[in-house]
Amino acid sequence: MGEQVSSAAKKNAQKRPKGTKKASAPESRTALVRRARRINRELAEVYPYAHPELDFRNPFELLVATVLSAQTTDLRVNQTTPALFARYPTPEDLAAAVPEELEEVIRPTGFFRAKARSLIGLSTALRDDFGGEVPGRLADLVTLPGVGRKTANVVLGNAFGVPGVTVDTHFGRLVRRWKWTAEEDPEKVEAEVCALFPKSDWTMLSHRVIFHGRRICHARKPACGACPIAPLCPAYGEGETDPEKAKKLLKYEKGGYPGQRLAPPPDYPGRPAAPLATADPEGDPGAGAAGTTGA
Repeated sequence: MGEQVSSAAKKNAQKRPKGTKKASAPESRTALVRRARRINRELAEVYPYAHPELDFRNPFELLVATVLSAQTTDLRVNQTTPALFARYPTPEDLAAAVPEELEEVIRPTGFFRAKARSLIGLSTALRDDFGGEVPGRLADLVTLPGVGRKTANVVLGNAFGVPGVTVDTHFGRLVRRWKWTAEEDPEKVEAEVCALFPKSDWTMLSHRVIFHGRRICHARKPACGACPIAPLCPAYGEGETDPEKAKKLLKYEKGGYPGQRLAPPPDYPGRPAAPLATADPEGDPGAGAAGTTGA
């Protein structure tokens, strides 16, 4: 992985001398679609293992974990949910939870009182209105307390195989940097990006863009000099363009650190994260990133 990024960075440094940007010219709709789809293909090569970074074993666990991920990291959620699901494994169990006891279990994720209300509310709705099962339709999911369109798309795409674009903090930031859209409203961003790609690409596109945002194209200081899609990026130069300096900004497996999942997929190239009680002594430089998949 490191050699791949390094060689790409050197090539990109030659194409884009430090401190320079491509001249901005009007981009036709056809050119935009072609560039967007090429970026997606490039990201597919860089992140062939892209996946949802929340640990889950069934649709209910993914739904709960996604609600908990608002305003925190997926890592912190993954460190919290083992105890949560051991105590409340089903919607019926969570619907009957004592609020104060549930709050203590999920306290590490922040905003625990509001999240406890949402979890009890959505579990009650699942028990009473959906036979204890997570529904597989967007229209049904968004009726659940604490579940918005973003959370619904995460669940549909990753638990039911229904294509959807997840517009989280990272996704919105990157697609605006890439000039795929100028919109700020998540639903408008979703609509404009969906129009650029076939429906079959939507779910994996979301994973790849979010992976890239967490690992290379950071909010405060993008690692432009280590970015494999720099030649396609209108925002090249906003971050560090020197390849060696940019390499030091890489996070998670790209920087040699653990990922966010305690139980990642078998093909994940990095190290699993540590449980909450035994934090990794090396630390995780990406752990301070904003939560990305909450409602």
